[in-house]
Amino acid sequence: MSDLPKATALILAGTRPGGDPLANAMGMAHKSLIEIGGKPMLSRVIEAVRDAQITEIVVSTDCEPVAVLAKDCGALVRTSLSGPSATVAAAFDEFGAPMIVTTADHALLRAEWLGDLVRKTDRSVDVAIMMAERGAIEAAVPATQRTYLKMADGAWSGCNLFYLQAAEARRAIDQWQAIEADRKRPWKIAGKLGLSTMLSYAAGRLSMADAVTKIGGRMGISAQLVPASDGRAAIDVDKPADIDLVRQILGDGA
Repeated sequence: MSDLPKATALILAGTRPGGDPLANAMGMAHKSLIEIGGKPMLSRVIEAVRDAQITEIVVSTDCEPVAVLAKDCGALVRTSLSGPSATVAAAFDEFGAPMIVTTADHALLRAEWLGDLVRKTDRSVDVAIMMAERGAIEAAVPATQRTYLKMADGAWSGCNLFYLQAAEARRAIDQWQAIEADRKRPWKIAGKLGLSTMLSYAAGRLSMADAVTKIGGRMGISAQLVPASDGRAAIDVDKPADIDLVRQILGDGA
């Protein structure tokens, strides 16, 4: 992995308003502290990032036990802000590009996926996003149930892996903040996509790769889809069944 460009990895470990349902159900301060294979999920994520030869690792959190664990693992800690987009914006302003963004509940994260994300991103692209197509997910993890977005080239699920390669990526973060602000006004979000993009999607002619490129263009950036070669990249931990699934994949019966 030593051929990867020097980058910062930002691991999001904020707390939802009212607390995370999974953490609350398990009596934990934060779900990233749940142990899988004898290690908290956050530790597993940090190890995967470090295995990719990324040495500048930042964990954003508003949970003191998470901050302590992150520091013990050798990561820098920053305070999470009002939402993920604001948190990413603050980190990007401090550390700059290139930056890889992922989440603390990505318990299966592997260094190879980070390498794929970076290497498969065209050098001219500002932002890349990794997503997994349903066929790849079901081939790797037949038992899982994911949320899919149906496109002309298949059904896709996010992998919580983003590569902010250039300074222009800041424009995408600004748009992300605007979308978060409009989350209760879906017509405004739809308007940001543009009429032609919406019509292509409605007609079933829009591929995921084209959607990412066109939405990036509307944001004033160049954006690229990086399809995950391993469907497990789409598995994160949101509910008890996800913990059981991840433990099964890792061969951890605990």
